[in-house]
Amino acid sequence: MKKIFIITGEHSGDMHASNVVRHLMEMNSNIQVEAIGGENLRNLGVKLFSDHSKMSAMGLTPKIVWNHLTLGVRLINYLTKEYKPDLVLLIDYGVFNLKMAKHLKKAGIRTNYYIPPQVWASRKWRIKKIKKYVDEVFCIFPFEKQMYESYGIKTTYCGHPLISQLPQKANKSEFFAKYNLDESKKLVAVFPGSRVFELKNLMNIFIKTANLLKKMHPDLQFVFSQAPNLSDDVYKKYFKNTDFKVIKGQNQALLSVSDALILASGTVALEAALYNTPMIIEYRGPYLFYLIYLLVRCIKRVSLPNIIADKDIVPEIIEKSANPDFIAYHIEKLLYDAECRNFQINSLKEVGSLLSDKNSSLEVARRINEELLEV
Repeated sequence: MKKIFIITGEHSGDMHASNVVRHLMEMNSNIQVEAIGGENLRNLGVKLFSDHSKMSAMGLTPKIVWNHLTLGVRLINYLTKEYKPDLVLLIDYGVFNLKMAKHLKKAGIRTNYYIPPQVWASRKWRIKKIKKYVDEVFCIFPFEKQMYESYGIKTTYCGHPLISQLPQKANKSEFFAKYNLDESKKLVAVFPGSRVFELKNLMNIFIKTANLLKKMHPDLQFVFSQAPNLSDDVYKKYFKNTDFKVIKGQNQALLSVSDALILASGTVALEAALYNTPMIIEYRGPYLFYLIYLLVRCIKRVSLPNIIADKDIVPEIIEKSANPDFIAYHIEKLLYDAECRNFQINSLKEVGSLLSDKNSSLEVARRINEELLEV
């Protein structure tokens, strides 16, 4: 029986991993899978070495660093001395996974990387570590394959996972009826992020923006999206003096039925692009982190639609410019300026056409199965 171990660091990685495992199990019944993951993998019967409770925090506090260090030591001991897998699949979560890759290489364990670090965006020197410690990269953007191969790294382009995973657009009338929304009013949805760290830096700005827009345009209604991993208590404290509606765990449906979006930077922007929903990207964090980002970045754009299209489609409102007046101005243009709105919608359609229609997790599973048969 062939053994696989998968290392993920947060909810999205767990979801991608579970899709790969499901396809693998259909292809090959002679495999055993263990992982660091969450409920998606657990529901497939995968034995979890650890969940994400000590991995998904943001920052560099002593506690976070210690948690990662001790988990890494335990994991390497387990993989090299007890489990001894035929292959380890790393998924996203670059800082931790690249450290694991180094130790796995020393132990002679084959290591593949699905959704590798975005070295084209920042800290490009990491590609040298990938070349040194990773046997094969499964990339998700078409421009990545050429870049990795130019460094002599074995690379398979498997397509972006969102292409096959993203649900169809929700029925707008049914969605509005379900959540008591008014179909005669335009809907602006706000996605402040899925981490407590992001809420602390963004939520108050977003609420002030929504209040400002609501005052200027009574024909608008607002919904704040609550990520499923965040507790109600975390959210409630921000909405004590407001009447804004909060909807939890309906990200894709809300993205698809909204007239405009205010988003924290992240994969959600690509999801919105695939639904052709007009949006602005806003991000703000501790100024020291921003200064470090300016030093290590390789490209000036931050949102995936703009990066993929290699042009400015979505307004990127970052750090000091991230104030309610400026955000409100851009949302007004997307809602009431037909030329601006149509330009973004048509450009977002182009973004979707640039991505492959491959089933990403199926391609990864096929490649892993081929490698296991060769071992």
